[in-house]
Parts: sequence; structure tokens; C-alpha cells
Amino acid sequence: MTNHKLKTLTLLAVLTALTIVLGMFVRLPTPTGVTTLLDVGIFFTAFYLGRREGAMVGGLSAFLFDLIAGYPQWMLISLFAHGAQGYLAGFTGKKRPIGLVLATAVMVGTYFLASSIMNGVGAASLEVLTNMMQNVVGMVGGYLLYKAFKGIGVRGLA
Repeated sequence: MTNHKLKTLTLLAVLTALTIVLGMFVRLPTPTGVTTLLDVGIFFTAFYLGRREGAMVGGLSAFLFDLIAGYPQWMLISLFAHGAQGYLAGFTGKKRPIGLVLATAVMVGTYFLASSIMNGVGAASLEVLTNMMQNVVGMVGGYLLYKAFKGIGVRGLA
């Protein structure tokens, strides 16, 4: 394994672990699951490192969070929802606003569909607002972290 690949793998592992810690730090129970700060780490990774890394950290951290937090029924759904969220949030330039809207739509929509099947449309509808707020908090928190790291000159995979 080359030094660059090892450095990348290590950085992604650390970001995944820190994202899980953010998720465990604040957990607000909802009718069918939980609202967390997991998205802050996902959006930060997507902004700082890009789409592919955002997808990896998003999917893996959400998958492992559900396992650790006691929501195994959501693991595969979270893998897809947050992986896609991280990928779409990693768009740059003029595509970034579209990517952020799509990231939110895919994450909220995936959970709505899955929860509708598992818990009914009524319970799923209650989750839409909290999932949207989780995305907004994640975007703002991830962006602020990104600007802070960029401002002090912390380098990613360079």
C-alpha cells in the first residue's frame, strides 16, 4: 500500500469515528428513530475532501452508528441515505447548491419511504421535519468546521 493510500484510509477512518462520536453525543429520540449531529461530520467531509470521501464517511458512519445505538433495522437504509447525502453534498462550484438540495431530498426521502413501509405514513410524516432540520444543522455545522479548518491551513490528503 502506498503512503498516500494509507494516509487517505487513516484519515477516512478517523473522520468516520469522529462522525459517529458526533452522532452519539446528541441523540434526540423521535417516534421511529433518533435525530443526531451525525450529519455535521458527513457534510464536513464532503466539503473538505469531496464526493467520494463524503459518501464513504457518510454511509459507513451512519451504518455503524445504527449498529452501536441499537437501530439495526436502519443500518442498510442509513448506509444508502447518508452515503448518497455525502456524495451529493460534495459537489463543488456552481453545482454545490443543487448538490445540497439533492443531498437533503435523498436523505429525507429515503427515510420517509423506509419509515412508511416499516411504521406507516403517519409516523414517517412526523420524521420529515426533524430529518430536514438534521440536514440544515449538519450543513451549517459542517460548513463552519470546513471554513475553520481551511482558515487555519489544515491540509487534507495533500
